[in-house]
Amino acid sequence: MLKSGLSKKEPKMRIRAFPMSMDEKYVESIWALLKNAIQEIQRKNNSGLSFEELYRNAYTMVLHKHGERLYTGLKEVVTSHLEAKVREEVLNALNNNFLQTLNQAWNDHQTSMVMIRDILMYMDRVYVQQNDVDNVYNLGLIIFRDQVVRYGCIRDHLRETLLGLVARERRGEVVDRIAIKNASQMLMVLGINSRAVYEEDFERPFLSQSAEFYRMESQKFLAENSASVYIRKVEARINEEAERAKHYLDVSTEPRIVEVVEEELIKKHMKTIVEMENSGVVHMLKNQKTDDLGCMYKLFSRVSDGLKTVSQCVSQYLREKGKVLVQEEDGGTNAVIFVQNLLDLKDRLDHFLHNSFADDKVFKQMIASDFEYFLNFNPKSPEYLSLFIDDKLKKGVKGMTEQEIESVLDKTMVLFRFLQEKDVFERYYKQHLAKRLLLNKSVSDDSEKNMISKLKEYLPDIEKLDDEDNSSREHVQV
Repeated sequence: MLKSGLSKKEPKMRIRAFPMSMDEKYVESIWALLKNAIQEIQRKNNSGLSFEELYRNAYTMVLHKHGERLYTGLKEVVTSHLEAKVREEVLNALNNNFLQTLNQAWNDHQTSMVMIRDILMYMDRVYVQQNDVDNVYNLGLIIFRDQVVRYGCIRDHLRETLLGLVARERRGEVVDRIAIKNASQMLMVLGINSRAVYEEDFERPFLSQSAEFYRMESQKFLAENSASVYIRKVEARINEEAERAKHYLDVSTEPRIVEVVEEELIKKHMKTIVEMENSGVVHMLKNQKTDDLGCMYKLFSRVSDGLKTVSQCVSQYLREKGKVLVQEEDGGTNAVIFVQNLLDLKDRLDHFLHNSFADDKVFKQMIASDFEYFLNFNPKSPEYLSLFIDDKLKKGVKGMTEQEIESVLDKTMVLFRFLQEKDVFERYYKQHLAKRLLLNKSVSDDSEKNMISKLKEYLPDIEKLDDEDNSSREHVQV
């Protein structure tokens, strides 16, 4: 019967793979081993641990589909340690070495989590990725953030401590910059590729407190100082805040805090600063305060409409000054003084343009526009300008070389370009030229020709004066 049974064709047997399973007791024993190792690492007693053995056990748990048990257990152990030991130590240090204690706890935690991550590397590669959960190291950061740094009074005390240290340093006290830097870096790391924790727990209140501080300081500075002193103090404050941010805050905070200072110390008081009586822009222009105007230009260039505010103030001064000059001289005998005063004013403004306003195109155009405005305010300007040139091209001008005369005439051409009634000027110029030639008063033929050459771009018919010049001279010689 056995034989007949064997002779029958039966289906092939399928040998199933040995099930990769572990009984609960074995799982618990492995977890107990790993749990103890994690706790020893947290206690800094890791010298006797075999990381190879621990890795192998963690690998076995994940391989046998117990990754969730391992992950949950890790979270519980880390949370328990931070709640029971670390948080208590930090709470006990609130009034004594708070930042140092917190920083030590933070450093110890990071070191522990690196070691734990190495043991649980396989869980990171398999379970974490398959289940889209935080990796081991980041899980440790999140727990430390929530159970220590953001725990009730610790969070508040950390914020107030950091803000207090910054406030003390602003008052001139020496503070522990390294402690502030460590705390700032910790908050950045706890954001896990985000500035959220740093922003919420420090930067926003820092910027808000800073705005209030500088709001109060601006009132004090304005009440106690001249415009020159005020802008120097503002410049110093901006440099201090930029340097402070570079040394112990996150690098991205620098432009934010500088903007706060600019807003509170410059933008909100622009008109007040430039119009300060006996010290504002007009005072600086009148008293040749080149460096102060340069400092104001640099500061106001930092804020929107800042340079517009300064340029408008300069323009108002220039127009008033120019109108006074063109209204004072109303007789032909004063034509030379009239033009010379305008040239002197132009030289002064060009000095400020180059040395205070960085040759800013807006300021340059504004100066040109203002000169055009008040030069044409006096209907005799075309005649006076021609008389001035006549004076410089006549023989017998004492104390000036030909080069100096040429330089003055070049400057005169700048004023000429501002003239609206160039045809009126041309009529006077022809009359004055003819008189010089008739009386043989020209300083030189070259000077006359050079002047005509300068004018011909704007007065095409002026070239005919070359021929008239030659004809007149030939007539005189005959």
